[in-house]
Amino acid sequence: MQMNFTELKSLIAEHFTEEELIQLTRELIKIPSHSKVKDREREVALYIHEFCRRMGLESELVPVIDQRMNVIVRLKGTGEGKTLMLNGHTDTVPPYEMDIDPFAAELKDGYIYGRGAVDMKGPIASMLITMLAIKRAGIMLKGDVIFTGVIGEEEKSEGTEAVVKSGLKADGAIVGEPSNYEYAIGHRGLEWLEIEIKGKAAHGGVPELGINAIEKAARLIIEIKEKLYPKLRERFNPKMGPSVMNFGVIRGGNQPSTVADKCIIQIDRRYITGETVDSIIGEYQQIIDDLKAKDPDFHAEIKRMPSNLLLSPEFDHLPLETDAGDPIVISVKNGIKEVIGREPEITKRRGWTDAALLSNYAGIPTVVFGPGDISYSHSRNERVAVKDLVNAVKIYFLAIAQFCGIKGY
Repeated sequence: MQMNFTELKSLIAEHFTEEELIQLTRELIKIPSHSKVKDREREVALYIHEFCRRMGLESELVPVIDQRMNVIVRLKGTGEGKTLMLNGHTDTVPPYEMDIDPFAAELKDGYIYGRGAVDMKGPIASMLITMLAIKRAGIMLKGDVIFTGVIGEEEKSEGTEAVVKSGLKADGAIVGEPSNYEYAIGHRGLEWLEIEIKGKAAHGGVPELGINAIEKAARLIIEIKEKLYPKLRERFNPKMGPSVMNFGVIRGGNQPSTVADKCIIQIDRRYITGETVDSIIGEYQQIIDDLKAKDPDFHAEIKRMPSNLLLSPEFDHLPLETDAGDPIVISVKNGIKEVIGREPEITKRRGWTDAALLSNYAGIPTVVFGPGDISYSHSRNERVAVKDLVNAVKIYFLAIAQFCGIKGY
C-alpha cells in the first residue's frame, strides 16, 4: 500500500497535543544543564528517563563520565525495517547575560523562552513526543527508533562519543539541531589552533634591545592573509560551503613600557572534505618556516588547542558529508516538504554538530534537522516557536514512517 502523507499527518496529530509538547519543553528548560552546574546534565537526563518510563516508553540511563549520563529511549519495530536514531544533546551553553530569566521557560506570543529552548531542549521534546504519539496510535513500525539524549555537545561531545564507542547500530540518524525548515547533509570540520610567537623583553625606552613579539605576530597575520586566504577561497564543497578561517584572539605583552616577549594568536579553522588536521597545520607551519628563513629573530610554535580537542584522542571534529540520495536524506526531505508545502533547501550555514561523529566514526548516514530558528541559539533571548515544535513532530513522524516502514503500508 502506498503511503498517504496527508492521512499519516492526521493520524499522528490525533495522538499528541500542543499543550503536552509545550509542557515538556518548558520542564526541560527549567532544569539547568550547562557547564557551570554541578553534574551538568544529570538532572535533565533523570527527568527525561522518568518521563519516558511514566509514558510507557522503554528508557535506559547510561553513565558516561563522573555523574553525567546519556538517556537512551527505544521504540521497537517488528525487525523487518531499518533502524533510525534520533540524536539530541541535553546540555546547553551557560546563560551568560540573558535579557530574560533563562530558566523560567516563559510562554509568550507563541514562543517558549529560555536557555536551551531552541538548542536543543525544544527539539528533544519534539522527538520524544513523536515517539510517544507513535506508541499511543498503536502504529507498528517495521524498524526500530532509538532516541539518544547525549551529554556534552557544547564542549567535548562525550555523550555521542560514548554512543559511537558502545557500538549502537542504526541505518540512519537525525540530529535535531534547529534548522529553519532546511536540512543539512554536510557541514565543515572544526579545528582551533594557537600560535605562540616568542620575542625578547626589554625596557620600552630602549626597544632596540628587545624583540617585539607583537610586531612579529602582526607580520605573521599579514603573511597568512596574503598566502592562505586566496587558497581558501578556491576550496568549496556544495554541501558545506567554503573553507574558511578566523583570527579569534590575539594577546601579547604585559605593559606599554615593556617590549612584548610573547604574543598568542588563536585561530578558528573550518575545513571541508579533502582537507585534514595535518594538512591544515602544515599550511600554517609552512608560512612560519618561510618567515623564519627570512628573519632569524622570528620564532613561533603552532599547536592544537586542548579546549577544542574531543575526549578521545582518536576522534576529531571532522566534516559531515552524507549522500544526497541516501534513504534517510530522502525521508527527511520528503517529510519537510509535506509539512511546509514546498521543496526544502539544503543549508550550508551549519556549525559543527555531533552528526559528524555518527557519520564518520559509527558509519551512520546522518541528517541535521530540527525545529526553530538557528539564529536564536546561544542568544540573549533564546526562544522557539510552538508551531515549529508541532510541525517538527509531524516531520519526524513522516521521516520515521518512510525510513523505518509501517506494518500494513
